[in-house]
Amino acid sequence: MGFQNENLIQELGYDDDVDYDLRDSIEDLIGSELLTEEDHDVVDAVIFWWRDGDGDLVDSLMDALNCLEESGVVWLLTPKQGREGHVSPALIQQEAPSAGLHVTTSEGVSQDWSAIRLAPRKKN
Repeated sequence: MGFQNENLIQELGYDDDVDYDLRDSIEDLIGSELLTEEDHDVVDAVIFWWRDGDGDLVDSLMDALNCLEESGVVWLLTPKQGREGHVSPALIQQEAPSAGLHVTTSEGVSQDWSAIRLAPRKKN
């Protein structure tokens, strides 16, 4: 996912279904705990656990940008196809531009979760 030691990473959408091993490996890599929704530091990236039924995706993505540094990215983590809460990648592709983001890549990050990397659109 491209994280490095000393990156500040904010975690949104945390619930009891998240992948704890993935969280632990990110924290080990960056050398600190993930920041929560209550933290307001400027962050290098956001990991956002998102499930079908979590609300309005565009509004939530716009909220995720509040503490993100200009060159930062949002990793939208969604349950893989066939799992409860799955979100269609086509929906994310369609909704992201309304939040000022675009899809750059996707990858499987665990047995149950996929990650889609969203980057802010370049300002002219």
